[in-house]
Amino acid sequence: MWRSLLLKGTTCLLQVAARRLPHKRHLSSLCVRLLSQRLPHRPPKSLCGPQLLGRDGFLSTSWTRAYKKDDKSNVEFPTSPITVTDIKQYLRSKDIPFHDGYSCLHIQSIFVNALDRKDNFSLFIDKTTGQFLCKDTLVEGSWEDLQDCLEVMQKEEQDYLSPDVLLGYPESVEEQDERERELREVQRIWSSSVPFNDLHEDEVQLIKTMFQITKVSNATLKKFGVRVFKPTKSLVFPWFGGPDSSLKGVKLLSAQHRTDTEKVTYNEATVPKSNSYNNLFGLPLVGRMDSEVVLTGQEVDTLAVSQATGLPSVALPRGVSCLPPILLPYLEQFKRVTLWLGDDIRSWEASKIFSRKLGLRRCSLVRPGEYRPCPVEALAQGKNFSQIIKSSIPAAHKSIVSFKQLREDVYGELLNTDQVAGVKWTRFPELSRILKGHRKGELTVFTGPTGSGKTTFISELALDLCMQGVNTLWGSFEINNVRLAKIMLTQFAMQRLEENLEQYDFWADKFEELPLYFMTFHGQQNIKAVLDTMQHAVYMYDINHVIIDNLQFMMGQENLSVDKFAVQDHIIGAFRKFATNSSCHVTLIIHPRKEEDDRELQIASIFGSAKASQEADNVLILQEKKLVTCPGRRSLQVTKNRFDGDVGIFPLDFIKSSLTFATPLKGKQKLRRVNTKPEEDEAASAPVKKEEGKKEKAAKTAKTPRAVKDPATGNESKQKES
Repeated sequence: MWRSLLLKGTTCLLQVAARRLPHKRHLSSLCVRLLSQRLPHRPPKSLCGPQLLGRDGFLSTSWTRAYKKDDKSNVEFPTSPITVTDIKQYLRSKDIPFHDGYSCLHIQSIFVNALDRKDNFSLFIDKTTGQFLCKDTLVEGSWEDLQDCLEVMQKEEQDYLSPDVLLGYPESVEEQDERERELREVQRIWSSSVPFNDLHEDEVQLIKTMFQITKVSNATLKKFGVRVFKPTKSLVFPWFGGPDSSLKGVKLLSAQHRTDTEKVTYNEATVPKSNSYNNLFGLPLVGRMDSEVVLTGQEVDTLAVSQATGLPSVALPRGVSCLPPILLPYLEQFKRVTLWLGDDIRSWEASKIFSRKLGLRRCSLVRPGEYRPCPVEALAQGKNFSQIIKSSIPAAHKSIVSFKQLREDVYGELLNTDQVAGVKWTRFPELSRILKGHRKGELTVFTGPTGSGKTTFISELALDLCMQGVNTLWGSFEINNVRLAKIMLTQFAMQRLEENLEQYDFWADKFEELPLYFMTFHGQQNIKAVLDTMQHAVYMYDINHVIIDNLQFMMGQENLSVDKFAVQDHIIGAFRKFATNSSCHVTLIIHPRKEEDDRELQIASIFGSAKASQEADNVLILQEKKLVTCPGRRSLQVTKNRFDGDVGIFPLDFIKSSLTFATPLKGKQKLRRVNTKPEEDEAASAPVKKEEGKKEKAAKTAKTPRAVKDPATGNESKQKES
């Protein structure tokens, strides 16, 4: 767990691993002395998260805090995770009054002068992670950091601490240049953009038509500070935040018209980058006494809700893909939160996941439907917003329901069959044809012969989904993260970057934007530690897909006296429960039993008992037919598909230069049905096949095609003999 220790008399916060107890804390005199000093006033730097170091990890809302991300995000969980009970007990032991909020505990800020605090409980402690944020000073840190500060205040008998006590690592020259460059870019875009009031009326109507916001008034656009950036024909949404409400970033929204429908597709670009863009658009317009808010997935939807209802409305910075926990303190004041994130199945699923973070008892969800489109479309169609919000359903549900409560869900799945099927693979269309898509809450078991390329294939499979916005967590216990990231980067660039090093930064920058995270585990691991990390990652980053490579690395840590098959069954059951409860897809790689080289693998070839195939929703097998003179032929076989029952097999070609697998383009490949009982089926169909073989042989004897070369073109054609 991250511990706050000051080294060599500097103001740099050193993070090291150490187990800590909530009530027994011993700080060195050097630590106490340095912490209590009035440090030179300077802007606070970034604080790395206590458990998760990643793209979206505890990023500050102040531009004075920079965050330098690693090559890829690493996910790590503390040895003793904190609980809300531990936090409450510690606060009571220090006689610190607190309010029990929906997702945070509220205490008076220790970074504000006691005379200025009054009854302002402005320091928020996340109930799940212990991460804290002071809204008055924008100081943030881990639960251990807060404990250190409280211990120092008690020992030194101080009323408050300077916000500069908690400082991160000093910025490098590159980090300072990058931050200053982003600030200059924000100011350039904002100063070059034009308010709607300064545009000609014809130009205003043209822009509104382009973005399909014709019903949004100029007064609403002015109220929210929306502008137009003419060079890229984009709407500019500002990010104002901090105690001084200064400009911290912008989001550029461009519109692209779709040919198949009349709707437009919005493309977003943020400055700074999306991993540090934590703007709740519309938050500066929310009053201190407001107790109700409508959360939307896009800024244009917030404009529509505010204009139609007058209710406070804010837009999530990353839409339906993620709700960063660092934003939860800004939503604590609301007693009722209505989530109206969009009009598709994905937004509906995101609403249910986000409501768990926000607190189920105060959340209501607007169910997508024909009469409940997204807010901007509802405004264009003249829908009754008050009625839609009033008809939203509570997020909390009972353990027993009747069909009356399920009726709308069933209708929604029948109406949106393609969306219910999940995210389609773009690199593997044949897999999408069989499985129909990648769905949340499912467990996929994947196996294949040793050395056949299981990790390489599954990394491309996961990369395909990640490139479409599926938040992905990799748990690679077999190969280290550097090698895995190298493989995925090569697959992403579709070329060997060793031969094109001048392109590395270009592809690395693009790869860095993917919602991809890695566990820091390697080698044999305990199943509880892995599950805790997965659960924490789901809370922090809204992970939708977890890959575990592989199951056997978690069996060595268990009790050796217990039967290994019973241990495996326990682990598989734990992953099954996690996938269902967390609404997260888990892909589990399992090595097969030892089989003869000339035999194809079957479901029974999966190592262990039958529980793996029974619990799994999908079973995929990477088949390899070994050849002596050339590389083996590979194919992917789907032997179980609980969604609609379709199974089949299709060939794969391995492209060594890009480490990718592709479906061969030579002819149209047909899916081959896989028999569940091959011995019985072969025995039953033997007489029929024999009779069909005789007829086919007789037909070939009667008419044999021969090749005839066209003298004009030189091409051969088939001609039948009469």
